[in-house]
Amino acid sequence: MTQRRKFTAEFKAQVVLELLSGAKSSAELCREHQIASSVLADWRATFLTQPPPCSSLRSPRAARTACGSPS
Repeated sequence: MTQRRKFTAEFKAQVVLELLSGAKSSAELCREHQIASSVLADWRATFLTQPPPCSSLRSPRAARTACGSPS
């Protein structure tokens, strides 16, 4: 029996930010990361209702995007 994969909150946020920025489509991200579209939709809904703290995002670009700072 295979084990379920576990994704960190940081990873989920990075993927959702790619989706929201328009850099990649939902289908592209799902193929790239081998996740179901329903999983990505759940991550997006969670991100929009409970965004992660800005300090938890490793990428400075991701932190600026998520926290509303100018580019």
